[in-house]
Amino acid sequence: MQNLYNPQEIERLVQNYWEENHAFKAVEDSEQEKFYCLAMFPYPSGRLHMGHVRNYTIGDVISRYQRMQGKNVLQPMGWDAFGLPAENAAIKNKVPPAKWTYENIDYMRAQLKRLGFAYDWSRELATCHPKYYRWEQWFFTKLFEKGLVYKKKATVNWDPVDQTVLANEQVIDGCGWRSGAVVERKEIEQWFLKITAYAEELLKDLEKLDGWPEQVKVMQHNWVGRSEGVEISFTIEKDHGEDQD
Repeated sequence: MQNLYNPQEIERLVQNYWEENHAFKAVEDSEQEKFYCLAMFPYPSGRLHMGHVRNYTIGDVISRYQRMQGKNVLQPMGWDAFGLPAENAAIKNKVPPAKWTYENIDYMRAQLKRLGFAYDWSRELATCHPKYYRWEQWFFTKLFEKGLVYKKKATVNWDPVDQTVLANEQVIDGCGWRSGAVVERKEIEQWFLKITAYAEELLKDLEKLDGWPEQVKVMQHNWVGRSEGVEISFTIEKDHGEDQD
């Protein structure tokens, strides 16, 4: 009997067994309680770092715990692969964007498998694939038809290196979280989702989220926001006595 644990040998054997036997494939079963566990898809930037390991370990622990409770767990994995950062990285490395993206996906997938995460790889997706983004386009069209998307000018956080808009959470000490460039405040025309039309409903439903950390609920509350007031049209009088709306 071997006294020392050999991770390279044992983990390879176990992970091969998992893959060959589809150990984490979610199969429809109406008699079994379902549990869906989805961690935020990574950008296929080339290599995993310890931030990825931390994030996906947390999700995997939750997934495995729920599986041990007898639930039918679906934990998929995909790639947030459609955007200017990926294109700019490809240009910088003088590689076609598709080649850059798919080679990175292959490398990072192998890393995730080596880490032993319990993903259902049969459901893997990439947001740059036409079979995926055709449905994003369909959703956008439906929202547009219902008047729930609109275009207007707004001041945004602009990353001059990645040439893209950043959320406030992506600005760290005045710099872009990815490029490190000093973020500019810039007014551009862009599309918006009319979330304000559902603000009251969203805020009320936050109170139904039992077990959620209070700080997370506060963040969601502040993100949804609520504006109260009225719109008033005033008539102003110019110096020469003419009225103007």
